[in-house]
Amino acid sequence: MKQTNVRKLALTALLIAVAVAGSVISFPIFASRCSPVQHMVNILCAVLLGPSYGLAAAFIASLLRNLLALGSLLAFPGSMFGALLCGLVYKYTKNIWATCAGEVFGTAILGGLAAYPFAIAFMGKAAGDVAFYAYVIPFLVSTAVGALLSALIITTLQRSGILSKIQSKLGN
Repeated sequence: MKQTNVRKLALTALLIAVAVAGSVISFPIFASRCSPVQHMVNILCAVLLGPSYGLAAAFIASLLRNLLALGSLLAFPGSMFGALLCGLVYKYTKNIWATCAGEVFGTAILGGLAAYPFAIAFMGKAAGDVAFYAYVIPFLVSTAVGALLSALIITTLQRSGILSKIQSKLGN
């Protein structure tokens, strides 16, 4: 039991590092910096670690990205809604495509809409006015690219039989 928790924490830390390092691969769409690697990591966390580790990883990665000036404050709602939703979807369905759809819906729709009050609270009224209209589409583009990357990685791991070995080592 203890060894499993240490493995999960180590893998979580590794995936957080991938998300933060992958933040240098970003592209601007409207007022948002789209970082598809974060969304790929969200889905990998969902499949390998579960919703609670995925949510924690999304929060820590967003915090580090902001502290290192690699992301905006909107990384929080943009990644955390998707991480939680895709983690829950995978937990209950074990379906990769449904998990990817959960990430896309959670990030683009829920995270995009949550960006509005979040932007007003932390970035001012002007940013909030833009956020309501300008973040759903950029979040959608970013998360769709990340979902496709993760689906490619996960299906490759499934076909090779490695995914089930990793999951069993982690106690999933």
